[in-house]
Amino acid sequence: MSRIQKAACIGGGVIGGAWAARFVLAGIDTTIFDPHPEAQRIIGEVLANAERAYEMLTMAPLPPKGKLTYAASLEEAVAGADWIQESVPERVDLKRGVITQIDAAADPKALIGSSTSGIMPTDLQRDMKYPERMFVAHPYNPVYLLPLAELVGGEKTSRAVLEDAKAKLAPIGMKGVILNKEIEGFVGDRLLEALWREALWLIKDDICDTETLDDVIRYSFGMRWAQMGLFETYRIAGGEAGMRHFLAQFGPCLAWPWTKLTDVVDLNDELVDKIAGQSDAQSGARGIRDLERIRDQNLVGIMQALKAGDAGRGWGSGKLLAEFEAHLWQAATAPAATDLTKPIKLADFRVHPSWVDYNGHMTEYRYNQCFADSSDALLRLIGANMPYVEAGHSYYTVENHVRLLDECKLGDALYVEAQLLPSDGKKLHSFFWLRRTFDDAVVATCEHLMLHVSSAEGKTVPPLPAVLSKLQPLIAAHERLPMPEGAGRHVGQKK
Repeated sequence: MSRIQKAACIGGGVIGGAWAARFVLAGIDTTIFDPHPEAQRIIGEVLANAERAYEMLTMAPLPPKGKLTYAASLEEAVAGADWIQESVPERVDLKRGVITQIDAAADPKALIGSSTSGIMPTDLQRDMKYPERMFVAHPYNPVYLLPLAELVGGEKTSRAVLEDAKAKLAPIGMKGVILNKEIEGFVGDRLLEALWREALWLIKDDICDTETLDDVIRYSFGMRWAQMGLFETYRIAGGEAGMRHFLAQFGPCLAWPWTKLTDVVDLNDELVDKIAGQSDAQSGARGIRDLERIRDQNLVGIMQALKAGDAGRGWGSGKLLAEFEAHLWQAATAPAATDLTKPIKLADFRVHPSWVDYNGHMTEYRYNQCFADSSDALLRLIGANMPYVEAGHSYYTVENHVRLLDECKLGDALYVEAQLLPSDGKKLHSFFWLRRTFDDAVVATCEHLMLHVSSAEGKTVPPLPAVLSKLQPLIAAHERLPMPEGAGRHVGQKK
C-alpha cells in the first residue's frame, strides 16, 4: 500500500494542526511551520484532543507516534517531505505565494495538497514550476476524526497524482474522493453554503432561533446523513419503487417558492448581534476546548455505532473505521510471550469518558471489553489472527465468568495478564487478571473457555500445526504455575 513517509504542514491553525495530528498518530514524522507566536501551544492542544479521541475511537494498536518538529522556516519544514499540506488563511494571493514557495523548496516528486475550502486549484498552481503535483485536499474539521478529503485537480494536475494521493490517505484512515472537475467550493462546501444561506434567512426572519435550527438538524435528517448521505436516504423515501418514485412525488416541490437560496441575506450588525447572542445563550457556557472534546466524543460514538452496522461489516464512516483498524492490526507487531514462567501481559487500557457511568466509574460492559480484547491478543500471540480466521479456522468463546472486584475511575490506566489453565489446543482454557497500573491491584478477573472450530465443517477440531506449535510450550509452562485464586468458582461463591 502506498504510504506517506514524511509529512510537512504549512500553517498550524485549526485545520493545519489537525492535519499534523492525523499524520503523527498514524506514525508519520511531521514537520510544521507556522509563524504565529503561540503556534506550539495551539497545536499541542489540538494534538492532545486528538490523542484523547483516538483512545476512545479504537482498541487497535496504533503505530508509535511520529515525531512532530516545529520548523523555523517553510524551506526547513518541506525538506525531505513527500506529502506537504498547505493550510494558510483563505486568500488567493497568500495561498498562491505560499504554494509557489513550497514548489521551489520541496522535492519535485513531493505531493502538495491545499486545505482550501473553495479556491480553484488552477488559480493556486499558476506560478508553479511543477504544477502537475499540486491539488486541493479539502478536509473537514476535525481532520483527525472526520475521514473525508475532497481531492480536486487543476488544469495542470496529473490524474495519476490524484490517484496516488487517494492511495496514500487510506493507511491513515482517510477516504479521498476525486472530483471530476474543479468548481468553486467543490462539493461539500457548496452543499453547506446552501444550507447555511437558508439558515441565516430563517434566523433573520424570526422563524426560529439558532438552538431550534440546530435541533431540527441533529434530531432528524442529520442522523440519516451521517450514515447514508442524501441520495440513498431519499431512495428509501421513495419506498419499493425507489428513486424514480421519489423524484416523481417530490420533484414538483422544487418549483414552489420555498427557498431564498438565490437571495443573499444582509449580514449587517443587527443580524450578527442577533445570531451571536442566540449562539452564546445556546452554548456559550462551555469553552471552545470543552465543545471540541464533546464533539469528538459524540463523533467517536457515532462512528463506533456505524462500525457495528450491516451485521458487523460496518456502514459509512464506521466501515472505513473497521478497514482502518484492520490495517492497524495487520501492521502491528505481534505480541510475544517472553517469559513463560509467569502469567503473560496481553494488553493495556485507559478509562476514558465514554467508559464511565453517572457515578464516574467504569461500566460492566467495559470490563468485559478489556477481557474480550485481551482474548483477541492471546489468539494473535499463538498465530490465530485474522488471516487464520479468513482461512476458515477460529476459536469461539463458549463460557466465561467475570468477577468485578474494585472500581475503575476516569483516567485509570489498566492492563491484563493471563495464565493458561489445563488445555489441549482444541480446548483453550484461560484465566485473566485486570489490574490497575499504578498499584497493580486486581480490579476484575475472568475465567474464559474457548473451543477451536472449523468454519467449513461447522464443528470443533484441533488447531492447525502452526498454531499448536506456539500454543503447546505456553500450555506446558503454565501447567507448573499455581492455580489462580478464583479459578473454577461459580457465581455467588465466596471461597
